[in-house]
Amino acid sequence: MIQVAVVSGKGGTGKTTLSASLAFLFDKEKLIMVDCDVDAPNLHLVLSPKVLETTEYVGGKKATISDELCIKCGVCEQVCRFDAIYTDEEGMYYVDKYACEGCGACVLACPVDAIELKDERSGDYFLSISEKTGSYVVHALLDPGEETSGGLIAEVRKLAINKAKEENKEVLVIDGAPGIGCPASSSITGVTYVVIVTEPTSSGLHDLKRIVDLTRQFRRKFGVVINKYDINEDKTKEIEKWCEEEGIEIIGKIPFDPDVVKANVYGKAVVEYSQGDAAKAIIQIFEKIKEKVK
Repeated sequence: MIQVAVVSGKGGTGKTTLSASLAFLFDKEKLIMVDCDVDAPNLHLVLSPKVLETTEYVGGKKATISDELCIKCGVCEQVCRFDAIYTDEEGMYYVDKYACEGCGACVLACPVDAIELKDERSGDYFLSISEKTGSYVVHALLDPGEETSGGLIAEVRKLAINKAKEENKEVLVIDGAPGIGCPASSSITGVTYVVIVTEPTSSGLHDLKRIVDLTRQFRRKFGVVINKYDINEDKTKEIEKWCEEEGIEIIGKIPFDPDVVKANVYGKAVVEYSQGDAAKAIIQIFEKIKEKVK
């Protein structure tokens, strides 16, 4: 099974723009699309998936205090290092779910066993089918304030892989989480090839270096795409020079194209909406990716 992850060291570089177009370029009979940006997913805005299955994700445990057993001694509030325990107007103790880390210190400290850790819902993940391409789309949404995005991404990828095996699908295209943290790591673990999207800005180059370091640590094959390369050609040359020095292949450069903005406005992939310069560049990048994963 081929797994292609499209990632970026920072948000807003055009990662999803490229991923959405790949959904229209790969053989739809063999493809499953995966959105691993569970904090702020947006691939569904382009692919218009119809949800087939919804699964609740339990990412951890949170403390709960029994009003019937609590003797209001305040020990739990004293031992909580996350300031997650408060009293209400009636003096009853309660746990702020958004602040609680589920460490269990309050459970151990309570003299009357009035506190317990309970499974806490952290979000949902979905198996859907795109109304445009007919291919499966696996995506998720983490609840506000939750921090278990890496675990949710692991569940998303597991579901996608199992569905691919069940349906004899050969290709997973992963719209990865931005940055270099746990979500990004979970997006690229074990994939066949990583496409790193950057932009010709100082922050773009800085974050490109960081995501390259991460990808190398996971020993994944990868190539770089420079999006909107012509808005700052001096910085593009600087990125190209750095990639050459590091032995990194640039598999494509996408020019600035107003059609990209128009495609986003209409909720369409670039190659679906246009035959302009950006669409042509993306098609060339797709051909390069196919060569890399043969």
